[in-house]
Amino acid sequence: MPYLTNSKDIQNLMARYAQSPILWIDTEVADHQTRKPKVSLIQVLDDPTDLTGEHVSILDVLNHPELIEYFVDKIIVNPAVEKVFHNASYDLKLLGKTKAQNVTCTLELAKKIPYYLLQVRNLQLKTLAEELCYFPPVDKTEQTSDWGVRPLTASQLHYAKMDAIYVAHVHQQLLKLNRRTEPDPATEDLTALSDRYQQIAYQWKLLDTEMTHLQERLKKAMQAQNVSETGVFELSSYHRTSKKVQFDQLAKLAQAKGIELDFPVALTQKLQKELGDMIEQLQVEEEVTTNWRLSAKDQNDEELPF
Repeated sequence: MPYLTNSKDIQNLMARYAQSPILWIDTEVADHQTRKPKVSLIQVLDDPTDLTGEHVSILDVLNHPELIEYFVDKIIVNPAVEKVFHNASYDLKLLGKTKAQNVTCTLELAKKIPYYLLQVRNLQLKTLAEELCYFPPVDKTEQTSDWGVRPLTASQLHYAKMDAIYVAHVHQQLLKLNRRTEPDPATEDLTALSDRYQQIAYQWKLLDTEMTHLQERLKKAMQAQNVSETGVFELSSYHRTSKKVQFDQLAKLAQAKGIELDFPVALTQKLQKELGDMIEQLQVEEEVTTNWRLSAKDQNDEELPF
């Protein structure tokens, strides 16, 4: 685990990393709760098989804006280098912002994977590392430590290097799951998909109707017992107000006020019928969309594999 503090060494390593096809990156930020947070460390890994941090470089860029600018110019905005972060939007606030190119965010990847494939408590990096990649329980003590103080402790450096390891391994596992969620439609086994659908359809109906019934009972019971929250639920009410007006009244008022009502109005089937042939006097724009609906065929109970 190289921990670099010399500006020239850091710049040379950044130049080398600019030739890599992909990098797994994390940052530690000083003064993150203030209006002027600043990057303290940039952790970079170019070997996703690393489990110990041997190949993680920790670049100390605290109070070196020129090094951060160099990193952004050579790597962050470089479209030839894929940059992988967890919660990339947070890191990029201090590293190039909207100029960044070819960035992959493991948090966004995880959000796209359905829960039945990614069964984790939450999508925090530490949780994914433990529950998806089976790393030992992660010590979060240093997460809120002061990254603006030097020298850094051995515990801080260990924490920093492991974050890059977690990003790389979580990324690899998410890619595997993602391939399962987006197989080639042209080669899908329709029979197997249909069979699996039937296997869970009946169970889902039972659970869905039971959950709906329980929710209604809970709402009624909490209202009747004047209970606003339990250990699991919180009951709240809200009012939604909508305002409607007859269109001819709106048109007259708008004309009197000099307001132009220049927007299209959808012609319902009923309105088209009432207009009849007069609709030809209007400049009608047609918009055609194609939607696909999947409907289960009616089957006798004995045919269902439940």
